[in-house]
Amino acid sequence: MSQVVLSARNRAGRGSAEARRMRREGRIPAVLYGRSGTSVTIDLDGREFSGQVRNISESTIVKVEVEGKTYEAFVKDTQRSIVEGSILHVDFYEVESGVALRAHVSLHLIGNPVGVREGGVLESPLHEVEVECLPKDLPERLDVDISELKVNQSIHVRDIKLGEGVRLISNEDQVVALVKYAKEETVATTEEAEPAAVTPAPAAKA
Repeated sequence: MSQVVLSARNRAGRGSAEARRMRREGRIPAVLYGRSGTSVTIDLDGREFSGQVRNISESTIVKVEVEGKTYEAFVKDTQRSIVEGSILHVDFYEVESGVALRAHVSLHLIGNPVGVREGGVLESPLHEVEVECLPKDLPERLDVDISELKVNQSIHVRDIKLGEGVRLISNEDQVVALVKYAKEETVATTEEAEPAAVTPAPAAKA
């Protein structure tokens, strides 16, 4: 997938009134935080960002072009309107070329396990792992082939194939996927109840 490129402008005004004005103009207020603790206030084209946000995950490095200067960054937080669902504000975190970073990368399971075809049930308790690498080596996702997984077998974090220069941070003993037998529901057989013995009432005395 080609890298996402976003155009932005330097933002002079601040405050809620200024933010509302920008949103009426179709812009989204944003802040780009630098690794050294500095920050740059910017605003984005609302239509452009909304169209690209579906292609952006926590491990996606995007290019933010701000009036002739280009930053590479993660989208760290996106605030949305509870009522309308529209994007209200975006926080970016700049990455530095040549400096190792840590990020969470999503796992993508591939294939239909042998064990599932034999009647088992697939469980996938883990959806992402943490890795450390240079920005250029950061994968957008990690594919995990589960097609050969049989019943009572599992794949662990240690089994994931990582690219060159990518180091695993997550616990390697965590289970990524496993196939278990489906729990058989035992249906109790209803036995015919024997009629209860009735004790005759004592005869009335004359």
